[in-house]
Amino acid sequence: MARGGINKAVVQTARLAILARGENPSIDAVRIEMGNTGSKTTIHRYLKELDESETRLSITEAPIDDELAELVARLAQRLKEKAQEPIDLALAQFEQQKTALLGQIEQLEGAHSQLQQQFDIQACALAEESAALVTTSTSLQTEQTRNAGLSQACSDYELRINDKDEQIRSLEDKHLHARDALEHYRNAVKEQREQEQRRHEGQLQQVQAELRQAQQSAMVRQDEITQLHRDNERLLIEHRVTAKELSALQDQVRKDQAQHLKLNEQVTLIDNERTLLQERLRVAALDIQSRQAALSEHQQAAKALELDLIKAQSSIEALRLAAVVATAPEATPDA
Repeated sequence: MARGGINKAVVQTARLAILARGENPSIDAVRIEMGNTGSKTTIHRYLKELDESETRLSITEAPIDDELAELVARLAQRLKEKAQEPIDLALAQFEQQKTALLGQIEQLEGAHSQLQQQFDIQACALAEESAALVTTSTSLQTEQTRNAGLSQACSDYELRINDKDEQIRSLEDKHLHARDALEHYRNAVKEQREQEQRRHEGQLQQVQAELRQAQQSAMVRQDEITQLHRDNERLLIEHRVTAKELSALQDQVRKDQAQHLKLNEQVTLIDNERTLLQERLRVAALDIQSRQAALSEHQQAAKALELDLIKAQSSIEALRLAAVVATAPEATPDA
């Protein structure tokens, strides 16, 4: 059976294309020309029908010699085809076997890949097991060393346990003595408790009498408490009023504090100015002292100058009198 799309017309087209190129239209050539599609048996059958149809056409039109030549050619072609049929069948079987072998090879390759993967996994697992074995061996040696230490420690613990047993026996003996002492103590305590109970009963009667008296006092106190509640409510109202006044006073205090801060700042500025003025005053005082010293010196110099002036005036006056005296005799003869 021909595959889908393979028919006699397609085979004929492929055969004519091969003949046009001057090549032999064999079964393989025709199959390749058709794109490697179609069964070789089907292609061979179509080629045979095409050759027979062309031979019949050429026999009807050719002369006797040509007919004989054509007959010989047809006979040779049929012999060739007869010889080609087992070859084609062998080729078809070979293709089938080849396809089957390729499938088996693919399966074997897949199995080989799986086996290789399993081998790799087993190799990794073996490596991990080897590493784990080395770790286990190391751990075993460590555990053996630790077990030896634990054995020694167990021996030490056994000795200590024996000592503890001795101590426990000693403590049990002490416990027996303590139990006897406790029993004696309990008896003494029981007698003391009975005495205390009798004393407590007497005290209880006294307390009950005091309780009755206290209840009477409590009634009086209850009246006092009622009055105190009333006073408390009144004081609470007064406290609220006082709290409002206190809040107002606190606001005023905050304002006064703010103003006080401003005044402090002004006082600080005034102090700074006063310090500056005191410094200027000190400098001025020093300047005045220096000026007063200079003034004293000037006054002393003025006094000295006044004395010198008085002396000079006296000298001048004496000279003037002397001059007057000196000129007086000369004036008398003229008279």
